[in-house]
Amino acid sequence: MTAAASLTEHVTLALWATNLGRKVTDMADWAAHVDAQMATAAAKGAKIFVLPEYASEQWLAFKPDGLQTGQEIAWMADLAPEARKHAAALAKKHDMLLVAGSMPWHIDPKNPAGGQTNSAMIFTPEGDAIIQDKLSLTPGEQEPENWFLTPGKAFNVIEWRGLTVAVLICLDIEMPALSCLLAPLDIDVLLVPSMTMTPSGYNRVFGCAKARAVELMTVVAACGTTGTAINTTNNPTNYSGCSVFTPCEPQLGHSGLFARAEPGFDDGADGPLLIAEDVPVGLIRSLRNGDAEVWPGGWSAAHVSVHKHG
Repeated sequence: MTAAASLTEHVTLALWATNLGRKVTDMADWAAHVDAQMATAAAKGAKIFVLPEYASEQWLAFKPDGLQTGQEIAWMADLAPEARKHAAALAKKHDMLLVAGSMPWHIDPKNPAGGQTNSAMIFTPEGDAIIQDKLSLTPGEQEPENWFLTPGKAFNVIEWRGLTVAVLICLDIEMPALSCLLAPLDIDVLLVPSMTMTPSGYNRVFGCAKARAVELMTVVAACGTTGTAINTTNNPTNYSGCSVFTPCEPQLGHSGLFARAEPGFDDGADGPLLIAEDVPVGLIRSLRNGDAEVWPGGWSAAHVSVHKHG
């Protein structure tokens, strides 16, 4: 991680609800596509840039002929090291912390048959590289005949330029048990790359993201994939958008919604890019430290017993 720094008071976030239906021709073309979006965000002062879960499905547009659906995860994992090199360079070029979406990752690069994780790739401009595995997999991600992924077992907390940052992938944000683990960690920004195929899935993820902002007294920023990936029978639709949630406090406008890009299936372009300027992480930190209306702190129910009746 980077050296200790004074606490940051405001940060501008960029969230890209990538349209998987926008064709890229190879990995360099994919990187150029990300580069262009990051340049737009950098021009508006963004310091954190987030792509969604399975942003790597754009690569399926150039997958080899004959590659079957059940082989796609391992093939994307084969490409992941090249994608990581591009992403690390882009983080440095644009002076941003970059969450390059999630992508399949070989558990043992020397033994691809050993299985894959669904992993968010996080890069700082200083050269740090962090892998955050998805901890709670959907049933589809565990199907032996299809993706057959392995859940992660560790959660990373990133100290960067006066911010404490963490990443939870999609379904992970819906798990209250993870929220209990996060409560005492004083997270400033919780980033949530996601993939949801329907409005119901979108509302589950984004509704729980808003709840986590209240529970943890922090900023939660979520974005998801849109459009339909080319050359795959997986995920025939993707429905999402981008939102930045804050605690529901008078000083923050009561509603808990700081910024939003409207959700949808396919915008016919690159997908919405939300730039949330000057998110007041310093004010929220002070609320977390005792200035909130009713927040009880990093509360735990460990002392509570359950009594069944009847």
